[in-house]
Amino acid sequence: MTDHDRRPRNGLSHVIGDTSEPLLNLTIPALLARTVAEHPDHSAAVFRAQDIRWTYAEFSREVDRLAGGLLKLGLQKGDRVGIWSPNRAEWLLTQFATARIGAILVCINPAYRLSELEYALNKVACTALVTARAFKTSDYIGMLATLAPELETAAPGALAAARLPHLRSIIVMGNDIPPGMLSFDAICAQGDQTPGADLDAISTALDPQDVINIQFTSGTTGSPKGASLTHHNIVNNAHFVTQAMAFTPADKLCIPVPFYHCFGMVMGTLGCVTKAATIVVPGEGFDPKDTLSTVSDEACTALFGVPTMFVNELALPDFDSYNLSTLRTGVMAGAPCPIEVMKQVQSKMHMHQVTICYGMTETSPVSFQSNLDDPLHQRVSSVGRIHPHVEVRIIDDKGETRPVGAQGELLTRGYSVMRGYWGEDAQTARSIDADGWMHTGDLATLDAEGYCAITGRVKDMILRGGENVYPREIEEFLYTHPDIAQAQVFGIPDDKFGEIVCAWIVPREGAQLTSEDDVRQFCKDNIAHFKVPAHVSFKDELPMTVTGKPQKFIMRDQMIAELATAPAPDKT
Repeated sequence: MTDHDRRPRNGLSHVIGDTSEPLLNLTIPALLARTVAEHPDHSAAVFRAQDIRWTYAEFSREVDRLAGGLLKLGLQKGDRVGIWSPNRAEWLLTQFATARIGAILVCINPAYRLSELEYALNKVACTALVTARAFKTSDYIGMLATLAPELETAAPGALAAARLPHLRSIIVMGNDIPPGMLSFDAICAQGDQTPGADLDAISTALDPQDVINIQFTSGTTGSPKGASLTHHNIVNNAHFVTQAMAFTPADKLCIPVPFYHCFGMVMGTLGCVTKAATIVVPGEGFDPKDTLSTVSDEACTALFGVPTMFVNELALPDFDSYNLSTLRTGVMAGAPCPIEVMKQVQSKMHMHQVTICYGMTETSPVSFQSNLDDPLHQRVSSVGRIHPHVEVRIIDDKGETRPVGAQGELLTRGYSVMRGYWGEDAQTARSIDADGWMHTGDLATLDAEGYCAITGRVKDMILRGGENVYPREIEEFLYTHPDIAQAQVFGIPDDKFGEIVCAWIVPREGAQLTSEDDVRQFCKDNIAHFKVPAHVSFKDELPMTVTGKPQKFIMRDQMIAELATAPAPDKT
């Protein structure tokens, strides 16, 4: 493929990815079977915290044990099976075992609490739930007992709960299984009795176009919707993401990002299976020391993370004690990457071929990715170029395609676009138009070479006194201050200007920057007056999704509440 193939034509912001290589026409079980046949004795997965190491043949056998047990439990093709757990070996087995029998895996955020869990399970009518016992401050078993007190007297596998009317089976990892619940290990043991031919017959009958995964995407809006993804969606995206990183069986990918999201389970675990690479999991949740020690001890060649993860890794006092010389590539995604962070990841972490990705859950997820040999300025100022078999254009508010270099809303079309939001036909129709374009809600530009820059969210744009203010521009400027570790900019209502600019800042450790006036003065000296934040608030941390996307709606609400109880400063 030539560079010209990914460049805009006719001066318009419209690009089409390479189509010379055909899309894979494989289901997830067919993909795994192919990899196992070709590399049975190659290392498939390492779970450091659980002391588990599987070859591809061993991994496949464990998948079949669980799949057989789920069949004996009465689960069938199309049934929804929830997974509520941090990054554990059981999560990975559930991902592939549900796909083996055509059951739809429903990814539930490990941070969900009572109301969110109840909503998710009922929204898609989960028949079964595979769950860890607890994670961090979340007592999963306690929350389930609260939602379904009927568990105390229910026969395992025959739950009938008023608040969870569709749920029949709760499968628990570990020992000491609570009343009314089933043991994960026991389900696997029962699966030993299921003939492989029975599983093969089910898998062979599956269609790559079947929905196989539901991911709840609240993003920055706060209203969860279940994005329905097919085998075809995620197998191909996994293939192209890892192909862009030149993955081979020699690669070992360290995955500290959560499995429940596309970053972990599509780009990560499924991506490794497409290339017979090794899945390496440091622990249940992200810890910078665990991550770097895993890279060092396991000689990982690739590392995934959101920018804040890399920031925390680089900030470790004993950073220089880890041997990161085996790293060459990886993905930084989920949120915009500060320029200085990218420079350090390439120089200090040896990730000279690190790639930037852009996408969304609804597009399986990746639409743009940088090349391994892209110059530094392209990797820090853009999200790369269009993925194969994907089409993108940038439009104005009238729906017309914008000229090259002009900002507008990014639209995506192609194999990667989801089937729709589960049970939300109207919302699906608002997001995917009659011509198949997914309206991302992201503001972007395309340059003449086809590189895409994400410039903000359509809904994040601040209209201050008639001036359009784009938060991303101000955030990038704030990151140039040596004392600022993280920054997020958003607007709040104002009687005089309509909206005013606010900034939340996390200072670096030992920073001298402590006052709102210092930040405002730094801005006044360098950017237009209408972009200077009217309010600056220092925080220990910022509200983020688990995948590192800033939740500006939370910041906005909290800022309004804070200002309601404090005297307002001068609004420049």
